[in-house]
Amino acid sequence: MPTEILMPALSPTMEEGTLAKWLVKEGDTVSSGDLLAEIETDKATMEFEAVDEGTIGKILVPEGTEGVKVNAAIAVLLEEGESADDIGSTDSAPRPADQGSGGAPAPDSKGSEAPAAGYGDRGPTDTAAAAPPAPSGADGGRIFASPLARRIAKDKGLDLSQIKGSGPKGRIVKADVENAQPGAAKPATAAAEAPRAAAPAGEKPAMPAGLSTDAVIKMYEGRDFEEVKLDGMRRTIAARLTEAKQTIPHFYLRRSIRLDALMKFRSQLNKQLEAKGVKLSVNDFIIKACALALQEVPDANAVWAGDRMLKLKPSDVAVAVAIDGGLFTPVLKDAHMKSLSALSAEMKDLATRARDRKLAPHEYQGGSFAISNLGMFGIENFDAVINPPHGSILAVGAGVKTPVVGEDGELTVATVMSTTLSVDHRVIDGALGAQFLDAIKRNMESPMMMLA
Repeated sequence: MPTEILMPALSPTMEEGTLAKWLVKEGDTVSSGDLLAEIETDKATMEFEAVDEGTIGKILVPEGTEGVKVNAAIAVLLEEGESADDIGSTDSAPRPADQGSGGAPAPDSKGSEAPAAGYGDRGPTDTAAAAPPAPSGADGGRIFASPLARRIAKDKGLDLSQIKGSGPKGRIVKADVENAQPGAAKPATAAAEAPRAAAPAGEKPAMPAGLSTDAVIKMYEGRDFEEVKLDGMRRTIAARLTEAKQTIPHFYLRRSIRLDALMKFRSQLNKQLEAKGVKLSVNDFIIKACALALQEVPDANAVWAGDRMLKLKPSDVAVAVAIDGGLFTPVLKDAHMKSLSALSAEMKDLATRARDRKLAPHEYQGGSFAISNLGMFGIENFDAVINPPHGSILAVGAGVKTPVVGEDGELTVATVMSTTLSVDHRVIDGALGAQFLDAIKRNMESPMMMLA
């Protein structure tokens, strides 16, 4: 029977998207892995690929349509021997997550929108097929498989309950049954559990009570103003940061860090690296200092996961990058193991592609900790909002020449940078946060030690 292709949830926070462009037309034959469409989410523009093979019988949502809800039918896929006459009445109302078929996000993003402060890990699409009659697994649960996979399994005498699906939500697709051997397949599992730290797809974070849109507009009647429509990124920033401030018990730790030794060491390194075209920034040293501090104070390298904490072993450091209309937080993974020059090159590449909105989801998801540096804008100190599920975020201000009292009591001038560590008290207690910030300070004030 004809199978509906549903609007996928390309990130856990996605509620709706824009069907930017169809890459197929009615009557086209597609196979598993073929690109079907480009979809703009609240994070990026993703290429959406087919899971099943068949013929595009009908396109229900024209390209360029905004506000298409997750799990709404966007097209109909016909099996071999079916025609457009077999298509019954269809609509684009959202379906339950276990109905429909058709696609999955392609491995790489084509560019477009950047993630707002790293929000939203890329998750599996909520599109699993349900072709009646659906068999049950050993535990009585329903088995999701494409119609073609069911047919092949029947021909080969395979028990679908003994095949592990590789499609979205553990759905069994053609390749799974073709590669399976009777009695040799592993037991099927239900859809992979989403990370506990991620919000369920389609779930809207609680928003604060406040003035309605009409009430605010009425307040400014007679005044000259322009209404600015919120794009997906700005809506996500608003929702996620409101959620963060409402649900995360923030507390703040502040330290001043002397930069004179670091600035001198940086100047020496840059002279030696000039021939290689490498120029290290202060931010590169901050990233390295924080990555090493996460290793020195491993209990601070943690995230909140709803009913538990997850302690990470690698130092995956997210760094906020301002872009037009929003914010990205690309993640430098295993930052503690990389040289300063490697971190510098990777950060420059990520920042450039973030501003061009060409980051793939895997480049901005994850991490346990973030850095927000506004020092280059002349901001001396500020408090940053924690990026859930991170356990903390470091706000970095500008280095300012300041009178200080030296170790022997003499008055001198030093370049001092103000830092504020915003901490999730559910994850990190006061003393632990103080140890973590002290480790960052030690690394910054003794930069040669970071190379040892």
